[in-house]
Amino acid sequence: MSSMTDIVFLLLIFFMVTSTLIAPNALKLLLPQSNNQTQAKPLTTISITDDLRYYVNSNGKLNQMRFNEIEPFLQRTIPDGEEIYISLHADKSVPIEEVVKIMNIARRNQYKMILATSPEK
Repeated sequence: MSSMTDIVFLLLIFFMVTSTLIAPNALKLLLPQSNNQTQAKPLTTISITDDLRYYVNSNGKLNQMRFNEIEPFLQRTIPDGEEIYISLHADKSVPIEEVVKIMNIARRNQYKMILATSPEK
């Protein structure tokens, strides 16, 4: 019985160590704060980092893109639908001009844009 508990503890330690090595497919962004929330479910996510890199989430995979590649990519991958929501995650240090450029892409293609925020404290 004691050898069985040793094996269980070794397995537990193994899984704890390997789970910390797995890097999640996410970006670290400091989002602006807000109290408002929406119930809409976005079809995809566009992220802008503080060093002005653009990432588009496609099927659970983050793809880094240049700005001029975003609109054709969205037109190819997003099916025509009635109300398509796109979530915009922009670091709070990103200039508003960069956010507006992404919002203009959404307006030209009749996508609805959701600006992601973190809850106010």
